[in-house]
Amino acid sequence: MRVLLNDGRPFRSADLASVGFTGGHAWRQAVAEKRVRPVFKSVYVDARVPDTRMLRVSAVRLVTPPHAVVSDCFASWLWGVDTFRPSERHLLTPTLVVPHGSGRVRAPGVLCRQAVLPVTDTTDIDGIRVTTAIRTASDLLRKMWRPYALAAADGLVRAELLALPDLEEYVRALKGYRGAPQARELVGLVDPGAESRGESWQRLRIIDAGLPRPTTQLHVVDEWGRDRYFDLGYRHLLVASEYDGREFHTTDEDRAHDAARRSSFERRYGWRFVIGTRERIIGTDTSFEQELGALLGMTPRLRTW
Repeated sequence: MRVLLNDGRPFRSADLASVGFTGGHAWRQAVAEKRVRPVFKSVYVDARVPDTRMLRVSAVRLVTPPHAVVSDCFASWLWGVDTFRPSERHLLTPTLVVPHGSGRVRAPGVLCRQAVLPVTDTTDIDGIRVTTAIRTASDLLRKMWRPYALAAADGLVRAELLALPDLEEYVRALKGYRGAPQARELVGLVDPGAESRGESWQRLRIIDAGLPRPTTQLHVVDEWGRDRYFDLGYRHLLVASEYDGREFHTTDEDRAHDAARRSSFERRYGWRFVIGTRERIIGTDTSFEQELGALLGMTPRLRTW
């Protein structure tokens, strides 16, 4: 059996010689043959090593000096919740924060910023300093684009890394932080019932259109007495809205299953459905909220994002 590269420990692309790659050709061949994989930009590991939190922590140590703290989406990723923007999910760019007056980290593939950073807003994960879950959620609510910000906070609360009342109290006490008004607005909309980022985007699209806030994970019972759940909905109006993401709703089999399930509830119980996709929720196509508004007897507001 082939011995694990670097005994299974992550290594930087700047240190290939110490791992046994004496030339660029051997390294490119290893990458092409998928014998190595990136943990994140500029840090790699033997492809046979499982992706665990301990592996991620070990990789982060390679690019984090003692005075820096892992922050933002990278901190969330270290906590086990992927909050990266869709276009950045494959990059996993390390983001660090240092207190004002400290030198910024200048390393290839690493982003670093200065900020007010009380000791109470940092913690330790196996020797790595990282922003607490509540500070991480707060930073993302402040800094990210509205739909991405809400999805990030939904995910962190859903993972039970923090309690929603604690996050609300923390955010409402923010003073002097850029983006604090957005954070204070969005924290009141956080809902751990959203099971995907797309469901969070869709819920915010509905609310920002001036339509009533829907219930998440709306419980219903099918004709055989089995428990089912609609992503979003209004029980008293028999109106449901589901998000069909690309990951689980793109194959012919997926679409057939979704259609059959919804058709059963339409025929037997009178439910009506408005389906969202990324194209209908993110962008200029307003047909989603127009369709939902028609069922609710309301005219949606114009889009602002």
